[in-house]
Amino acid sequence: MELKTVQAIAFSSMSAGIIPSEFIKQRVGMFQIVNHGIPSDVISNLQKVGKEFFELPQEEKELYAKSPDSKSIQGYGSKLQKEVEGKKAWVDHLFHNIWPPPAIDYQFWPKKPPTYRAANEEYAKWLQGVADKLFGRLSLGLGLGEDLALGVVAHTDMSAITILIPNEVQGLQVFRDDHWFDVKYISNALVIHVGDQLEILSNGKYKAVLHRTTVNKEKTRMSWPVFLEPPSDQVVGPLPQLVNEENPARYKTKKYSDYVYCKLNKIPQ
Repeated sequence: MELKTVQAIAFSSMSAGIIPSEFIKQRVGMFQIVNHGIPSDVISNLQKVGKEFFELPQEEKELYAKSPDSKSIQGYGSKLQKEVEGKKAWVDHLFHNIWPPPAIDYQFWPKKPPTYRAANEEYAKWLQGVADKLFGRLSLGLGLGEDLALGVVAHTDMSAITILIPNEVQGLQVFRDDHWFDVKYISNALVIHVGDQLEILSNGKYKAVLHRTTVNKEKTRMSWPVFLEPPSDQVVGPLPQLVNEENPARYKTKKYSDYVYCKLNKIPQ
């Protein structure tokens, strides 16, 4: 598999409204940002507590499992996932909201390691500034005002944007030009995935990235994704400023919750 460097830019350069040329012109749907302002120790602490949690005995991790009939994504889970070459491997995951405060349910935040909550809250604090700036710059890239921020609150992903921190173990792949490419790891970089909602809002100018992960037989791959998504009752559709006779709406307008239901149940949209 070819090792490909997904375009990386210094986040400070986006202050002038600069969006990666590859991202817009070639509709890649993914890029990496460096010099984003999040201290390296904040990222390393986040990775440290995450690794320590998943190294706990299974019975301790199960304390944070969501109930089988829960419709929420929050909670710990483990499933047998089919690998790229047809093989299967166990994949653990832990999801919980980090923002806004009313959406946080601390019953899904591990008490071990003891610094788990502090590390995640500190990362969330720094990430809010990055997310606000990122939405503003992407809005400028569409020729819209920065304050519009694309109308959203801070497999393709269903979210508007996914901001991901991987560990050093190779495994993330992106589909481009009819081939799968390994995404080269860059220390402390944030990997930005365009999700379905941003593709819809931009009426297709930004393209959701088709991606997958592979399993390393010798090392454990871990990642820390944050999904930036609209409230469930928010109506999402192509922005009116981007729709005209020459560029008609390419997507239906619907509540985000309805979109999620259709996607999870594989109902055509």
